[in-house]
Formats: sequence, structure tokens, C-alpha cells
Amino acid sequence: MLFSEPVFLFIFLPLLLALYFLPGVRPLRNILLLAGSLLFYAWGEKYFVAMMLVSITFNYLMGLWVDRAIQSQRTARMHLCIAIIGNLGMLAVYKYADFVVETINALLAPLGIATLPFPGIRLPIGISFFTFQAMSYVIDVYRRETPAQKSFVNVALYVALFPQLIAGPIVRYHDVAKEIVKRIITREMFAEGVRRFILGLGKKMILANSIAFVADRIFGNLNAEPPLAPVPLDQLTFWLAWLGVVCYTLQIYFDFSAYSDMAIGLGLMFGFRFLENFNYPYISQSITEFWRRWHISLSTWFRDYLYIPLGGNRGGPAKTYRNLIIVFFLCGLWHGASWTFVIWGLFHGLFLVLERLGLGRLLAGAWRPTRHLFTLLVVVVGWVFFRAENLAQAGAFLGAMVGFGTGDGVQYRPQMYLDNRVILALVIGIIASTPVWPAIGAWYRNLTAQLNEPRLVAAEATAHVVRLAALAVIFVAASLLVAAGSYSPFIYFRF
Repeated sequence: MLFSEPVFLFIFLPLLLALYFLPGVRPLRNILLLAGSLLFYAWGEKYFVAMMLVSITFNYLMGLWVDRAIQSQRTARMHLCIAIIGNLGMLAVYKYADFVVETINALLAPLGIATLPFPGIRLPIGISFFTFQAMSYVIDVYRRETPAQKSFVNVALYVALFPQLIAGPIVRYHDVAKEIVKRIITREMFAEGVRRFILGLGKKMILANSIAFVADRIFGNLNAEPPLAPVPLDQLTFWLAWLGVVCYTLQIYFDFSAYSDMAIGLGLMFGFRFLENFNYPYISQSITEFWRRWHISLSTWFRDYLYIPLGGNRGGPAKTYRNLIIVFFLCGLWHGASWTFVIWGLFHGLFLVLERLGLGRLLAGAWRPTRHLFTLLVVVVGWVFFRAENLAQAGAFLGAMVGFGTGDGVQYRPQMYLDNRVILALVIGIIASTPVWPAIGAWYRNLTAQLNEPRLVAAEATAHVVRLAALAVIFVAASLLVAAGSYSPFIYFRF
């Protein structure tokens, strides 16, 4: 079930909220939320609900065993290793079996050895997210950062909680442990949740989807009738390639940050405070800063559960560089079972190493716009590998972006893909990817702070009405697009 589906917006969510706030339901709220979360997942993955419940049960038991064995460090470590191997083993089977066979076959083919058959195992939606959450729970119990949860329902709710179940943010157990047991929902908290959800829905339906329509056709993976047919690789031009990559750069940000906004908003409605997952990453002045602002829950997960245990930056420069490359190799592989994702991860890891080798100092002394443009260029080039279906497509796009495109620019032209809706979405998207709105809000607060009390009350009332009107317009516009069955993929669902 998608947050942008009519059945979720107009049936599932209102009904679940109505049941959740019924008088006398408070003691049963965790059971109700767990049942709703399992239904939410089963709506699109009915064959994998049992697999997720097996994963939850396994990690629940491992948490108890690790906690009970804590007096014996060796036994506790053994149980932790079993938990990690079990989780990663499940992830490997479902996500990487075909990739491993494909790689082996590519090595065997030149030798004339018979290739292996593909397992053809379908990837469950969100498996990377809920597996990492379950692992972090057991690891935190081992580290004594949180006690083992005795209630199976509470552990199951933590792993399966529907707002962040299938596309994050990755929530640490110790961040929501108290709220799992007891949570208080105020009117202000619920209202902020509604506001955040509507903004996320607007970002998804109005911005991300409009831009995605162009990006997907230029990257050539949809069957559409001319004049909006997918662009063949041999018809790529300099302007087409850049249009496609710029659109994807904005699409992936607004698509994923929109889901995080909606997840955070839903969490607030049900009494959970999830940490922020994005902080205007495209204003970064370095790749190091970019990873402090992009997919924060994943980057901090890898930092705390992999980079630091490997030694972090404590073993000297060489080991630090090694650790960074390992982390970003696995970060790329986590995103998808493809060499394009691996190269994307290594590409970012390489620039993090280069920044530590001296590029960072060089950038720090450069003109601020130069630092910004350099970082954006690196990020955009990286997105080519992230989006491409294979290395050949990535190479064709990179070649076209530097002027080696083979298209004649006659049959496929950028103007064909730029209607008024797309142009407006691009303009708003570029503005909204910077902190211009918070800056305007801060300026307005500073301005009104100088007013006397009657004028201040009037100004705040006016601002409140304007915000409500804007939210109403965004919700109506997004709802119309939902009702119309607007093109609505969520990029991170496949991870």
C-alpha cells in the first residue's frame, strides 16, 4: 500500500486513526497499530508477511538471549553473531541471489563452463529497511544501550510500524523505546503531523511525479507513445542527457524526502517522534557535508554499526581510508544488487577519501559558489550510476553529458519533454531544495517581533490563515492527482 494511494488516504488512514482514538482503546493501541501495520504490508506483499514475522520472531528471541547472556561476554557475542548472520543471510537470499549468480555466470561464460540457473527470487518491499532496524535492536541490546524488550508485540511493532516500514527512515530502537511502551499525543503534535504529512504528499505528487515523468522517459525505461517515447541510447544528446540527470537529481530528493516527511508526520499522529532524514543536502559544500544531510538515518546507521566498529578514524589515515571504502561499498550494495549501485557507493567513498587527503582543505579555501557547484557536479554524476539500468547506459549518459552523445537532436528534443507543469515543478523544486522557506519564516518572525501586541496578534493570525490555506491548496491538488491515478512510483520501495 502506498501513501499516495486513494485506499490509504481515504480509507485505511482515517479508519485506523478513528479506531486508535476511540475511548477505552489506549491499552490496546500497540496491538491495533501492529495489526494495521501488518495489513498495510500485506496489501502489497501478502506472500511475505510470514517472512517478516519470522524475522521479527528471530530478532525478538535473539534480543532476549543476548540480554540473558550478557554476564558472559563470549556467549553474548556468539548470540550477536548468530543474529547478524541470520539477518544478513535472509537479506542475501532475497536481495542478492540473482546478482551473485549473474556475476558467477559472467566469469564462467568466457571459460566455456555451463552457467548457473537464476533463482528468480522476488524481492520483498522494504526488506533492507526492516532488516537493518531489527539488527540495530539486537546490537543495541548487546551494547547495553537498551534493555531487551520482553513483549513480543512491542518488538514486532517497532520493526513493522507502517509509517517507516518500507522506505524508512531507519529508526533506532532506543530512539522510540519509551514511546513504544507509553506515548502522549497532544493537539499540537497531531496538527504538526498532519501538516508534515500534507507537505510530503505535495512534494511527492506535485513535484517528484511531474519531474519523474521526464526523467524516466529520457532514461528510456517506459513504453510510451511518441512524442514522449523513451529515448534510445544512440539518440542521446548533450541537452537531453543533462535534462534527464537534472530531473532525476530533483526527483530522487523530492521522492525520498517526501516519503520521509509523510512517515515523520504519520509518526507524530500516532505519538512517535522520528528523527529527521534530510537536511537540504543539495546546499552542501563538500561530499562529507552531503552525507551529513542526505539519508541521515542510513549514514548514521553505517557510521555507528560498521564504520566505528571497524575502527573509524582511530587507526591512522590508511585504515580510515580503508574503512570509508568498505562502508561505501556496502552502502552501494545495500541500495541494490547491481554493479551500478556498487560503483555509485565506491564513487562517493573515493571522494570522501580525497577530501581527507587534501581536497577538503582545497575546497575550504575556494569561493563558496565554487565549492557548491563542485559538490553538486560530483553528486549529479553519481546519480547517473544510481539511476542507470546497467553500466552501458551509465557510460552513454556520461559520454553525452561531456559532449559525446550520438543523437542528431531532431527526433528527440528537450522541448518535447518540457511542458508548463514540468517547468513549474522544476522551478519550484530548485527553490524548495534550498532553505529559502525557513529563511523567509525567520525573516517574518524577526519582522513581527518588533510589532506591538495588537499588531503582533493580527500578524500571527494572518500568517496562520495563510499557512492553513496553503496546506489546503496543496492537499486538494495532491488529492486530485491521486484520484486521477497520476504516475506515482516510490524510488526507494525497490530497496
